[in-house]
Amino acid sequence: MHPQLSDKRIVCREFIQALDACHANNWARLTGGCNQEKDSLNVCLRKERVERSSRNRTQAKEKRLKTEQAWKELHQDD
Repeated sequence: MHPQLSDKRIVCREFIQALDACHANNWARLTGGCNQEKDSLNVCLRKERVERSSRNRTQAKEKRLKTEQAWKELHQDD
């Protein structure tokens, strides 16, 4: 199971439900009948991860700039 599926905020709910429904049929699950659902879920999760990484990167840059500015102001008084 994907670690993202255990999050409280589920972003790919419809893909997860489709895969779970497909996995309820053991024959389809064992013969590759659920591959399309799994691929769709992987695409959705990857998209969410890329967006989250982008947001985190932007926030880190802003925080770093703020910290650098604070250090400049602190050393300016020396």
